[in-house]
Amino acid sequence: MNLKPGQYVHHFKYGNGTVIERDEERITIDFDTAGMKKFVTSLAAFEAAEGEAPKKKRPSARRRTKVATPA
Repeated sequence: MNLKPGQYVHHFKYGNGTVIERDEERITIDFDTAGMKKFVTSLAAFEAAEGEAPKKKRPSARRRTKVATPA
């Protein structure tokens, strides 16, 4: 199967996810419930999933800073 970034796929163990990155050796999938996973491209087994990938919130650019407490 020729997977492209942005394509919505289904994996038998991890469920549905979106292809993030693909090259000759590795493929990275962001699964809806299992998070990011990397697979060996030649061994990966996916099916095209029905529907569209859900919209995910991007993490905020601001980080919380640690407040120093007086000793």
